[in-house]
Amino acid sequence: MTQHNTRHRRTVLRTLASCTLALLAGCTGKATQTDETQGATGERNGVLNRVAIEQTTLVVELANDDPDVVNLIEPNGELWKSRDVATGVERVSFEIGTSYTPGEHRVLAVKDDESIAEVALTIRPQLEIVDVGLFRNHPEKPWEEVYGESETNRKKDGEAFVTIANSGTGPDTVTRLRFDGDLPNQSDDSRGSGLYGRKQAKILPTDSIDLYSSTYPFGPPLYEDEVRCSEAGTEGVFTVKIDSDVSGEGIEKQFAITYSGSEDFHDCDIEIKGVIDG
Repeated sequence: MTQHNTRHRRTVLRTLASCTLALLAGCTGKATQTDETQGATGERNGVLNRVAIEQTTLVVELANDDPDVVNLIEPNGELWKSRDVATGVERVSFEIGTSYTPGEHRVLAVKDDESIAEVALTIRPQLEIVDVGLFRNHPEKPWEEVYGESETNRKKDGEAFVTIANSGTGPDTVTRLRFDGDLPNQSDDSRGSGLYGRKQAKILPTDSIDLYSSTYPFGPPLYEDEVRCSEAGTEGVFTVKIDSDVSGEGIEKQFAITYSGSEDFHDCDIEIKGVIDG
């Protein structure tokens, strides 16, 4: 995934000849500032005045000493991106998108072939499924805006929303939404991303988003072996799963559910009772 931007020959010689070994741990020659932070923002009073993630961009604000180059080092110690710094420039940026390697990255300010400042920051998303719900239980959601108007509400009654939160320090992109377990209409891998009206959904640090299903998980049963509604109540457990670019696969959460009130699924009361721990 390592990317190398086109740089002047002078810059290449500076970073690779003078600091070939030092880049792996940060050039140590005459460094005057070395700071670390566990988050995605580092406030500094030296050369690197501020290093922060803004949406999908790493922003570096420079205070003084006019470095010639600012380098971004990946968690594996390799040079990922580099920016030449013209005299008087106070801000440089690196677009990281959602295809970066999560972990501790290092920002190095270089002047006259020496590292004069370094800041380490952790860029890592932390996605969590925090809620799931149906139209009949959450009419306040923008169902018609998402699925369109319908006299029968068939699509809205059979689909679901899932709220995803990112409590981490890096952006991510959700690429797949799946439902499994005691459901009247289970997902399968042939139905695309499982996201209604989109193939993917970007989620920024400290943000949350609602995703809407496209696989009709709570629609009437299609096969005999799928969950049925009953007047006395049918209890079950289902799992919501998501995949993402940075976090990968395996993000999931289980919920308890009850189908009751009728033998006819169109009149069924569906109650999602909450998260199952463990």
